[in-house]
Amino acid sequence: MNDVDAKPASDAMHLIWLTRLIAANTPEEVAKVIVGVVLDRPSCKAASVLWSLDEPGKHRSVPPVAIDADDWTWLYAVATSGTPQWSRQGDRVALCLCEKPEPALLVVTVHPGHERSGVPDDLKAPIVLAGQYLRRALEWSELQYSHQQLERSETLQRALFAISDLAGSDRDMPDMLRGIHAIVSTLMYAENFYIVQLYRERNTIRFLYFVDVEDPASPGDGQDMPLQEIAHSLTWYVINDGKARMGTAEQLLAQVSGPVIQIGPDSHDWLGVPMLRDGQPGGALVVQSYQPGISFTREDLNLLEFVGSHILTALERKQTKEDLERRVQLRTLQLADANRVLQLEVLERQRAEHLQTALFRIAQLATADIDQDEFYRRVHSVVGELLNAENFFIGLLSDDRLKLTFPYMVDAFKLPPTSRALGRGLSEYVLHSGIALRADNADIEQMEVLGEIAPGRTGSPALCWLGVPLIVGDEVIGLVTVQSYLEESAYGQADQELLTFVATQIANSLTRRRSAESLRRAYEQLEHRVEERTQALRKEIIERERIQDQLKHQVMHDSLTGLPNRGYLRDRIDRVLHIIRHDPQRRLALLYLDVDRFKIINDSLGHLAGDEVLKEVSARLASCVRPPDLVARLAGDEFAILLENVEDVSVATAVAQRVLDALGAPMPIAGKELQPTASVGIAIGDAHYHDADEVLRDADIALYRAKDLGRKRFELFDETLAKNVVDVLAMEVDLRHAMQHEQFEPYFQPICRLDGGQVVGYEALIRWNHPQRGLLRPADFLKIAEDSGLIEEIDWRMFGLSCGLLASHGSDDTFMTFNVSALHLRRGDFDTRLIQLLDKTGLPPSRLVAEVTEGALLDNPELVRGTLDRLRSIGVGAALDDFGTGYSSLSYLHSLPLRILKIDRAFVLELDKDGNTNSTTVVAAILALARALNIKVIAEGIETEAQRDALLAMGCEMGQGYLLGRPAPIRQWLEPHTVTS
Repeated sequence: MNDVDAKPASDAMHLIWLTRLIAANTPEEVAKVIVGVVLDRPSCKAASVLWSLDEPGKHRSVPPVAIDADDWTWLYAVATSGTPQWSRQGDRVALCLCEKPEPALLVVTVHPGHERSGVPDDLKAPIVLAGQYLRRALEWSELQYSHQQLERSETLQRALFAISDLAGSDRDMPDMLRGIHAIVSTLMYAENFYIVQLYRERNTIRFLYFVDVEDPASPGDGQDMPLQEIAHSLTWYVINDGKARMGTAEQLLAQVSGPVIQIGPDSHDWLGVPMLRDGQPGGALVVQSYQPGISFTREDLNLLEFVGSHILTALERKQTKEDLERRVQLRTLQLADANRVLQLEVLERQRAEHLQTALFRIAQLATADIDQDEFYRRVHSVVGELLNAENFFIGLLSDDRLKLTFPYMVDAFKLPPTSRALGRGLSEYVLHSGIALRADNADIEQMEVLGEIAPGRTGSPALCWLGVPLIVGDEVIGLVTVQSYLEESAYGQADQELLTFVATQIANSLTRRRSAESLRRAYEQLEHRVEERTQALRKEIIERERIQDQLKHQVMHDSLTGLPNRGYLRDRIDRVLHIIRHDPQRRLALLYLDVDRFKIINDSLGHLAGDEVLKEVSARLASCVRPPDLVARLAGDEFAILLENVEDVSVATAVAQRVLDALGAPMPIAGKELQPTASVGIAIGDAHYHDADEVLRDADIALYRAKDLGRKRFELFDETLAKNVVDVLAMEVDLRHAMQHEQFEPYFQPICRLDGGQVVGYEALIRWNHPQRGLLRPADFLKIAEDSGLIEEIDWRMFGLSCGLLASHGSDDTFMTFNVSALHLRRGDFDTRLIQLLDKTGLPPSRLVAEVTEGALLDNPELVRGTLDRLRSIGVGAALDDFGTGYSSLSYLHSLPLRILKIDRAFVLELDKDGNTNSTTVVAAILALARALNIKVIAEGIETEAQRDALLAMGCEMGQGYLLGRPAPIRQWLEPHTVTS
C-alpha cells in the first residue's frame, strides 16, 4: 500500500478509535480502548493501563497485571511525573496518561528488535488525548463513588432516625421491633432476622424478635432464658466475646475458638454482630441467608455493627419508656386511690369535726349557767344542725323507773303527754333493749305482729321514727327521739350513728347537770354544817396546837430524863456547823460519853435502879454546862454534851474533867452507894465537817479509844484514831478476801518427849500469808475476826486443813492439838461437825486433841462437859490449856474428861531464874495431881535448856517451845525430828 492509500486508512482507524473513546464511560472502558489501539501496532507485544497506584497490590489495571516491588517504584515515578514523555526500562516503555484525580499510566511491551523504535510516534497524540478521556472517566467514577457513598450515608442516617423515632413513638414493643426489621431490610438482605437481648445482671437472654422462613418458632417463646442454654452456638459466641461473625459454616467454624453447636437449620451465609453498650455486649443482631446466590459482604457487617448499638439504645429507651409508663400508670392509679381515700378522709374528718363541735357544744351546756328549759332548747338546736330534727323530744325515766317524762317536746303533728306510765310502745322498746331503733311504718307493723310493741297506735304515725337510748354507765336513763312525716326526710344509717354519738353526750351532760344541781344543794347544806363545825374546830385547833407542842417536845426529848434526844442534838449541831461555815474561826466541841459497866448496875440492882442512875447522871451533866450548851441523851447509857463555841481544846477538856469529877461523886441508889464512872470522847468541830453525823462519828471513835485505854477517862479525837478504824475495816475486807483465796495456812509446833526429844505430837496454829504484810500471827487479826463474825468460818477452815495435812503426812503415832474457842463450845452441834470433818479428811479421832481454856468453861460448864464427853466417846481427847492461871482450875480436873493438862508458860519461864521456889512448887504440884488423876502433862513455852532440865527432873514427860521447835509448815516436820541438849 502506498502512502496515499495508508493515510486514509490511518484516518479511518483514528476515527474509529475516537468514536470508541467517546462511547467509553468508565475508566475500564477507556483503558480497554487504549490497550486495543496499542496492540494493533505490530511492534507492540503487550499493553496495559494502570491506575490507583497508592499502595502495591491494590492497583487497578486493564488487563489485570501483577506488579513486583521494583516495577512498582518505576511505574509510580512515571505515573506521578506529569510529563507526556516515554520512559523506557528494558523491553517496556511507560507513559503518564494523567496525574489527577489519581495517577494513571500506559505500559507497553515491544517485540524483540523494536526496542529502539519503541511505540510509533503517531500514537503519542492519540494516547495523550486518550489520557484526557481517562482523566475524565476517573473523575466521573470518583464522582459516582462519592454519590453512592452519600446516598448510602443518607440511607443509613434515615435508618438511624427511623430507629430513634420508633423508640420514642407510641407503638408497642412488637410493632417497634417489626419496624426495626423493616429498616434493616432497607440496608441489606434481612429476610431472616432476629434480635436477642442480654440481661447481664441475671445472665439471661430473650429473643425479642425472631423472623425465619425456615424455622418460624422463636427460641424461648419470647421469655427470658439462661444464656447457657445457647452455649457454643454462633449467637452465644457473638454475645460472649462481643465480636462479629460472618460467612459460611466452614468460614464460621474457623472464626471461633471452640466447638459450634447448631441451633435451627443450616444457612448458606450467616452474619451476626454484637449490640454494644460502653464496649460491653448487650445482645446481638443476626441475619442469615438460605439462598446460594445471596451472601453478605464486609460492608454489610460494618453497617450492621454500626446500626446494632443504635438498635440497643432504642430498645433500652423503649423498655425504659414502657417501664416508666407502667410505673407512671401504676403510680397514677395509686395516687387516684389515695386521692379517693383522702377525699373520703376529708369528708369523714369534716363530718367528725362537725360532730365533735356539736358534742363539745353539748358538753359546754352541762356547765352553762342556764335553766333546764334553755338547756333542752339549745340541745335541740345542736341536733338540728346535724340531721332533720323538726320533730324532736327527750324522754326521761322517773326515779322509780315506772314513768316516762318528756321535759322537752317539739312535734309538727302531735305532742305526747308530759308524762305517762310505761307501756309497750316504741320508746319503751328502746328503753328496754338499750339499743337504737330506726323504723318506718312497715317495720312498726312487723314489730306489732311479732308482739314486740303493743298494736293500735292512734293518730297519724310518722313515716320514719328514730330513737336512741340515753345511757350513763350501764344504766338507761331515757331516750332522745326524732321522727319525720315526709318521705324525702327519712332517716338513714348515718343519721342513726350521728344521733347515737350525740345521745351519749346528751346523757353525760344531763347527768352532770343533775350532779351539779345535787352538789349545789349539798353545798348549801354543807355551808350550814361547816359554820357549825368551824366553831368546834377553833377549840379543837387550840387543843391540837397544845398537843403538837407537847408531842414535838416528846419527839425531840428523852422521856426518862427529859433531855434532848439524838434528833434534837443533830439539828443543833447542823445549825452550829452552818454558822461555822460563815465564820471559819468559830469552833464547837462534842463530848460523847457513856456510863462504865452500866449493864452490871442493871443486872444487879434492876432496871428501875438503872433508870434512877440515868436520871441522876442527867442532872449532874446538866450542872457541868452553861447555856447555850446542850446536854442530850442518845440511847441507853450514852450521853452527849454540845459546846457551841469553844476558843480552844482546853475548854472542852476542862468540861470533860468536870463531868468525870461530877459523876465520880457517891450516888445513893436503891439503898446502895454507887460511884459510877464514865468514858468520854471529844471531837472538835470546825469548817471541814459537813454534817452532824460526821461529828458524832468522830466523837464516838474517841469514846471507844477511851474505853480501850481503861475507862474513867477522856480522849480527844485525832486523825490517827480515824486511821485505826479504817485499818480495822480494811483488815475485815482482807480477811474475807483471804477466805476466798486460801491465804490461811496451818503451822505445826512439835510436842516432844523431854527425855529424848522424840516428836509425839503437834499443836496446830493458824498463820495468814497476807499478800502485802507478809506472814501474820493470830494476835494480828483474831480480835478483828471475832468482832466481824468471821472467826468460826476461819477456825473450821483451819480445822479441815490441819486434819487433812496430818492425815496425809504425819506418822500414825503422832497426835495433834488444836484450840477451840468458847464460841464453838456454845454450839450444840460442834461435836457432830467435828466428826464429819474427821470422816472427810480420814484422820483417826484418837490422833486429835481439842484444847479448851478455862474462860470457855466458865460460859456453860454443863454444855461443855456434854460436848467433851461425846467427843471422848469417839476417841477425840481434850486438853485444858493455860492450866494454873484461872480461879477454879482444880474443880475441872475431876469433872471434865481431860486427857492432857498444859502448864502455862508463865510458870515455865520462872524455872531457870534464881529464887524460883514458888514456880517450882506449883509445877511439881500440878505434875503430882496429874499423875494421881492419870492425866498427861505438856509444859508450854520451854525456851532454855535449864527450863527443860528442871521439868525433866520433876518428872514432866512432854513439852513444847522454841527450844524444841518453832511453828512451821508441816513439810518441815516430814523427817523424823528429835531435840538434843
